[in-house]
Amino acid sequence: MAIDRIETGTRMSRVVIHNQTAYLCGQVAKDESADIAGQTTTTLEKVEALLADIGSSKEKILSVTIYVADMADFAAMNSVWDAWVAPGHAPARACVEAKMARPELKVEMSVIAAV
Repeated sequence: MAIDRIETGTRMSRVVIHNQTAYLCGQVAKDESADIAGQTTTTLEKVEALLADIGSSKEKILSVTIYVADMADFAAMNSVWDAWVAPGHAPARACVEAKMARPELKVEMSVIAAV
């Protein structure tokens, strides 16, 4: 079975596709200086663009793991998430508090989607 790796570097690939399932690397905000709502918005924009590039969409997301730096931001992140998710297409989801790779980051998302 074929495994397609997109934008592969030394450490990781941006996307790996196997059996019509896409695994996106962790996505973070375009603007790391933004508040949690802004970071969530631009993270979701990146997710949506990557999915479009591989012929998928947010309606085909199967699972998302969301990492937030501070659970005090949970409600604000959810307000952006809830407005973005396609009605009737909510994926399986987990959300955990985690220390981020850089202190400016407030949210990171790991996505699995059908292609």
